[in-house]
Amino acid sequence: MSTPTFDEVIHAPVRLRLCGLLRPVEALSFQVLAETLDLTPVTLSKNLKVLGDVGYVSVSKQASADRQDRRRVSWVTLTDAGREAFDGHVAMLRQITEG
Repeated sequence: MSTPTFDEVIHAPVRLRLCGLLRPVEALSFQVLAETLDLTPVTLSKNLKVLGDVGYVSVSKQASADRQDRRRVSWVTLTDAGREAFDGHVAMLRQITEG
């Protein structure tokens, strides 16, 4: 179990939702994240950059067999550090709300 730690980077609403979506999966595509959270690509990119700058997410680009063109799909992964920080943040929120 993670140590309860309030994390200002994760606590921002968009980033909290991003981490929550990424936590139970190995990776999600940029497009799926944008559509699920109803975010513009610019807003999603800015929030992923903040999370990436502290080492909480990684973004990789891979060719897709589903595409006819040469564009690649961006995959977003919550890193081990990101998982630990998210778990600690959620634990702290539980501690705050449960008194």
